[in-house]
Amino acid sequence: MKLRPCLLMLPMLLLAACGKPQPPETERRPEPQAGAMREAITQPLEKAQAAKAAVEGATAAEGAALKQAESGAE
Repeated sequence: MKLRPCLLMLPMLLLAACGKPQPPETERRPEPQAGAMREAITQPLEKAQAAKAAVEGATAAEGAALKQAESGAE
């Protein structure tokens, strides 16, 4: 006879332990992962721009030296 009340209380205890379901977390946007791709694209462009500036500087210096040499030769 003592077994029957215990068997009736077991499902009640299991149901009481369940509780309310937790509400879902608010949706979060995934963190952007394009940083590495952006760097991979911009680094060669920056190097090319620096090389272009160096070439233009050297060309301007060479032009100035030629003008100076021409004016000195006269």
